[in-house]
Amino acid sequence: MTISRMLYVDDSGAVDHGLIVYGWIEVAPDRWRHGLRTILELRKQLYRDHHVPPAVELHATKFVNGRTRISTSSGADTAEWKTLGRAVAVQCLETLAACPDIRVGAVWRGTAATGRAYYEERGQVYQTLIEGWNAEHRAADSYAFVSMDGNGDDPTYFNAHRSLPLDTRHLIEDPMMHDSRRSQWVQMADLVAYTAFTHLNRHSGNEFGWTWYEDYLLGKDVNGGPKRV
Repeated sequence: MTISRMLYVDDSGAVDHGLIVYGWIEVAPDRWRHGLRTILELRKQLYRDHHVPPAVELHATKFVNGRTRISTSSGADTAEWKTLGRAVAVQCLETLAACPDIRVGAVWRGTAATGRAYYEERGQVYQTLIEGWNAEHRAADSYAFVSMDGNGDDPTYFNAHRSLPLDTRHLIEDPMMHDSRRSQWVQMADLVAYTAFTHLNRHSGNEFGWTWYEDYLLGKDVNGGPKRV
C-alpha cells in the first residue's frame, strides 16, 4: 500500500455558458521534486523570455485575456498584453506536454442551473470526481492526496471528502487548500482547467485556444480527453 498520486485541482466554467469544469495536474510522490523542478525552470525561462517574475501569479482567465500585467516590461495596451499572455500560456502548455513526470485530466458537465443551484451542482461534479478517484485507488490498493486552490472558507470540498465511507476511503485527509499565489502546482492546474473550458466552450472570443487541449494536453490526459460526468 502506498500513496501513488499527488493531485492538484482547480475549477473553471461559467454560469452564462452552462459549463462546470474541473482540471487537475498529477504527479507520483517520488517524482514530485522532479516535476516541481520542471515548473520552476519554466518560471525562470518565462522571466528570461518575457520578463514575467517567478513570484507573479499565473491566473489563466486574467493573463490569457490581457486583464493582468504579468510582465515587468512596459506594455501599452490590452492587445499587447493578450499577445504576451497567450504566448506565456502556450509555453506553459508545451512544458507540461514535454514533462514525463506530469499527467493531467479534466471533467465537465453541461448545466442550465444558475445561482445557488449552479453552486450546488458544481459540488456534485466534484463529488463524482473524487468518488471516481477513490474507486480507482481502492481497486489498486493505493492512496492519493488532493490539493486545491482556496482558503478553506468553502465547505463544499471538505464535505465531499468526508462523505466518503471511512472503511473504504483511499483519498487521504481533507483537501489541502493552497493560496494559488504561492503554489506553482495550483497555477498549472488552473491553466489545465482553463484550457479544458476553452476547448469545450467554443465561441469566437476564445478561438485562439480552441485546439490548445488537443495540441498540448490530450497526450497527457489520464482519460484521453476531458470526461463528461
